[in-house]
Amino acid sequence: MTEDKKVSPPATGGDLTGDDSTSQQNSMPTTKVQRSARFVSTGIKIGGNYIKHYSKKLFNPDLDKSELNEDNATDIYKSLSELKGSALKVAQMLSMDKNLLPQAYVDKFTQSQYNAPPLSGPLIVQTFRKYFGKNPDQIFDKFNIRSTNAASIGQVHEAELNGKKLAVKIQYPGVGDAISSDLKLVKPFAFRMLGMSERELDVYMREVEERLLEETDYELEVRRSIEFSTACANLDNVVFPKYYPALSSKRIITMDWLEGKHLREFLATNPSQELRNQVGQALWDFYNFQQHELRAVHADPHPGNFLITPEGKLGVIDFGCIKEMPEDFYYPFFSLTSTNLLDNKTETIKAFRQLDMIHKGDTPAQIEFFYTQFREMIELFAMPYIHDHFDFSQTTFFDQLYRFRERLSKLPEFKQARGVKHFIYVNRTNFGLYNILHELKAEVKTDTFKPHVVLEY
Repeated sequence: MTEDKKVSPPATGGDLTGDDSTSQQNSMPTTKVQRSARFVSTGIKIGGNYIKHYSKKLFNPDLDKSELNEDNATDIYKSLSELKGSALKVAQMLSMDKNLLPQAYVDKFTQSQYNAPPLSGPLIVQTFRKYFGKNPDQIFDKFNIRSTNAASIGQVHEAELNGKKLAVKIQYPGVGDAISSDLKLVKPFAFRMLGMSERELDVYMREVEERLLEETDYELEVRRSIEFSTACANLDNVVFPKYYPALSSKRIITMDWLEGKHLREFLATNPSQELRNQVGQALWDFYNFQQHELRAVHADPHPGNFLITPEGKLGVIDFGCIKEMPEDFYYPFFSLTSTNLLDNKTETIKAFRQLDMIHKGDTPAQIEFFYTQFREMIELFAMPYIHDHFDFSQTTFFDQLYRFRERLSKLPEFKQARGVKHFIYVNRTNFGLYNILHELKAEVKTDTFKPHVVLEY
């Protein structure tokens, strides 16, 4: 459940071992008042950064925003990493969409994909006593009180029971109860960073809130983990841990420990192209099998949710975020990406209407404008599906994607939200998949699980 080189020494006997490190977080704001105060203090710091920036700009009119973005990103990430939960999760999501934010934010927020400051031992024991009425050393033969991984929603500890090595994921206190209020507090920061319209940001935040409420329900995650790992069991080179409902609760998940490396550690070993392709193919098959056969997909494709095992297999270690795709979204979207439907303008416009990309009240000129822009967007997105194989190492494809999306974001016509809410997580999922495959520099066979399509609307 963590990288080979980062496995902490296991506890011995039945004791809780590991002392509190200075890097550990000994307390965490859990009430709405405490968390609101942290956002207010961060907002004051950001205001100070702007004052400093514009003061300097008086003497140097050519000064760009690099230093301002760096200062703001540092202050915002520090605050979010201490608050954890939905606030940090939003930062994690934004870091995956590399053309939404200035580079300073991407660099800083990417840290949340792998590690955030862990909580200290007493807070961990407190969680166990709340949900099991026992200390962890009364449940497991061995339990390492020092976490091996800490992220946005929870942190992972190594344990052992009856000779089996286990990973125990523990949710941070108060995270599930603070989602709605946290998102209201983070909204002004997101508004400033993203430049979205008010309506578009509201749609974004509502969909994020819905997914996060599910993601903090660990009993739901255990059920989904078992369901999805069973459904995907026959995929080549994809492996899953076994889950233990009796050792899990609403805020604790126990599963088998998977040995392996996260993506950046794996790439640091300079793996062969054959191995890169094998891992990339497993990732492609894992996602496209779910999208096209299950109509529900693991919608959190950041590198921290996967391991590459010593045998070169893809280990999937987190099913907290699942996005279901209703038929009235699935068919028009994937029919547009996977057939020559785009050549039929009339049917394409019908599909765009069904997906709310073209609105009922649009004028003929607006219909033509949005038809042209969205057709170009889908043609770019669909490039991996056009041929049997696709080389994700090529930078041209990604340069085109980023340039197009950057251009789109600056058009005044797109200040109003377009598209049904399902695009938020489906786009995030697929672009996240594309980005990981690009980092792997993998060439994959893309026709292994084909979309189910219709040609008329």
